[in-house]
Formats: sequence, C-alpha cells, structure tokens
Amino acid sequence: MPTIAKDFSGQTVLTTFEMTPGTAQDLMDELRDAYDKFIRHQPGFIGAGLHMNDAQTRIANYSQWRDRKDFQAMLRTPEMRERNRRLATLCSRFEPVMYEVMDAF
Repeated sequence: MPTIAKDFSGQTVLTTFEMTPGTAQDLMDELRDAYDKFIRHQPGFIGAGLHMNDAQTRIANYSQWRDRKDFQAMLRTPEMRERNRRLATLCSRFEPVMYEVMDAF
C-alpha cells in the first residue's frame, strides 16, 4: 500500500484517465487486472491506488516505485505496451506523470 511521506525517496507516478461513463467500469476492470496479474509483480513496485470520480468520467491512479528506472522499465515491457494499447481504446486520453513528494500533512 502506498504511503505519502515527505521523506519518500522513490518515484511517485500519477496517471489520469478521461473516459465516458459507459467505459469507466471496463477501464477500471482492465486496470485492476493489470495490477493484479502484472504491474505489482514488477521489480521496484511499491504500491498503488485507483480512484474514480462520481461522474465516472475520470480515473486517477497513484503509484509508487523504488526508482524512476523501474517504472520506465515496466512501461517498456511487451506486456505493458499491449495493455496500454487496450487501455487507450477505453478512454479518450491518459497520461502518466512522474512527481516528487514535496510534503505530506
């Protein structure tokens, strides 16, 4: 489970997905499957959380990795590249962005 702390030295990634309410649950199912069967087993994975807004038009994914290179290596695998192609068919756009924790309250 991810823990947000100012002294976290790994890589934090926030990915936002935009979709219609009609595809929100399908996208959430695909993300759950990706974490359950693949992502959480990758080197450097620490934890993640999935969040959906009430209107079912956005999903936010918070993940933590030991190192930036671990996250990038996971993205480059053939399995994740194929999964990302499927995810792209269920949403209008998605964007993973790497962040550094600056503070936590």
